Amino acid sequence: MNIIKTLSQNKVAMVGFAVLVMLILVAVLGPYVYEGTPWKMVQRPFIPPFENSSYLLGTDILGRDVLAGLIYGTRISLLVSFVSTVIALLIGIPLGAYAGYFGGWVDEVLMRFTEIFQTVPSFALAIVLVAIFEPSVYSITGAIALVSWPPVARLVRGEFLRLRNQEYVLAAKLNGQSNRNIILKEILPNSLSPIIVLASLMVATAILLESSLAFLGLGDPEIMSWGYMIGSSRTVIRQAWWLSFIPGVAIAVTVLALNLLGEGLNDALNPKLSGKRES
Repeated sequence: MNIIKTLSQNKVAMVGFAVLVMLILVAVLGPYVYEGTPWKMVQRPFIPPFENSSYLLGTDILGRDVLAGLIYGTRISLLVSFVSTVIALLIGIPLGAYAGYFGGWVDEVLMRFTEIFQTVPSFALAIVLVAIFEPSVYSITGAIALVSWPPVARLVRGEFLRLRNQEYVLAAKLNGQSNRNIILKEILPNSLSPIIVLASLMVATAILLESSLAFLGLGDPEIMSWGYMIGSSRTVIRQAWWLSFIPGVAIAVTVLALNLLGEGLNDALNPKLSGKRES
């Protein structure tokens, strides 16, 4: 409750939270409330925003409804980013936990394995993975997850190295608790604060990765996304600048909201910052 109270007092974080909630509502309810479709040609191409009341954000290069594309793109961008982040956490947390808790050769093997994925830049590796498995929402989600888990593993490892010799952990060992129970019930709950903060930032990074892949033509050709909208209109940016500008603003606002929320969570969950604030 103290964390929620502290977070609610952070106006900047609450702005980010409100924007994120609004985007989630658009992603969930938008396609059902708004009758437009992002693929159907509904009017002549290049209608500017607010010129036609039936198509508030105008039409694109093929005469498709830009607002419909933006709404459907919200669903895909958020879905890919959230799912890929969850997968990355499911990979990174166990590896980091075992490496930090057991140490020794287990730590060496798992960390060397982690470094293999960090020798290649994340974006370059994501491009290679998507190209190998052919562009689809599944390959994009999987590729983003595979390039996102190493920082999670390293963070969790550091937290477990810090906490594994705490008194409550030693007491649990003396009581005969299994390593599995100690990891899941004693150490991991006390390591969640930095993991939650990192996860919020990972979602923002995943949105940028998905948009970048779609911009390069490696998005799912059957699914509308913000990156696809920017990529398909980059050749007409002088003639119809708004076609790239509108989805670009959507990406920027979403990433900014997630970063603001992440900073607010960091302030609320970091005991040192909380102590300074109380004093």
